Amino acid sequence: MFRLNELSAAVSFNNSDLMKYKFFVKKRSFENIVNRKDTEKLLSKDRIFVHINDLYGAPPDWSRPQGFISLSQFIIGQQVSLASAKAHFDKLNNYLNGFTPENILELGDHEMRDCQITRQKAEYLRALSSAVIKGDIDLEKLSELTDMQIRSQLKSIKGIGDWTADIYLMFCLRSKDIFPIGDIAVVNTVKELTDAKSKPGINLIAENWKPLRSLAVYFLWHYYLSKRNRTFDI
Repeated sequence: MFRLNELSAAVSFNNSDLMKYKFFVKKRSFENIVNRKDTEKLLSKDRIFVHINDLYGAPPDWSRPQGFISLSQFIIGQQVSLASAKAHFDKLNNYLNGFTPENILELGDHEMRDCQITRQKAEYLRALSSAVIKGDIDLEKLSELTDMQIRSQLKSIKGIGDWTADIYLMFCLRSKDIFPIGDIAVVNTVKELTDAKSKPGINLIAENWKPLRSLAVYFLWHYYLSKRNRTFDI
């Protein structure tokens, strides 16, 4: 392992090379998370995915478009059931004359309540709307950044934590190695299918699924929903 001064002595950059190095980000492929090649690799890593595949087949390749609407949906979906999240979003969307940051900021507290949006989530939606309007975040350009940079930008907005950032990275930006340890369905399914009893234990098991943890999560969700005869309508 190089120390910083050793690395500086070993590698010499001119200014133009340094600029290229500093701002280089691998172009995002936007490949499907669920595909045959990656599924075969994941099934070879852990037999719980063979078990899920035998029971229910491969999961759907769930996705959402990038942007304000999808991120707002994920905020509304925090800590509620899928059915409730969809109902609340639909009610708000039908009330608005266009789901835009400007229209969100025009709503009063009573209008938010009438659309079944809690005071806390109304505050989060307003924070996101303000950030977009002010240019504090450009959702259309997030795909040009690394996953770490994207997570940092998203979490700078009040109300967006790791779970919301994880879901946006997977569904909208098609990041292939995300593991949302804050997702109850994922945690409960891993506990059911493995010997893990705690989140640290679950994270340790999930290390074996790298670099395909997003696909692993899709299989876990697929098992959770299929076993309960539910669908993921996004």
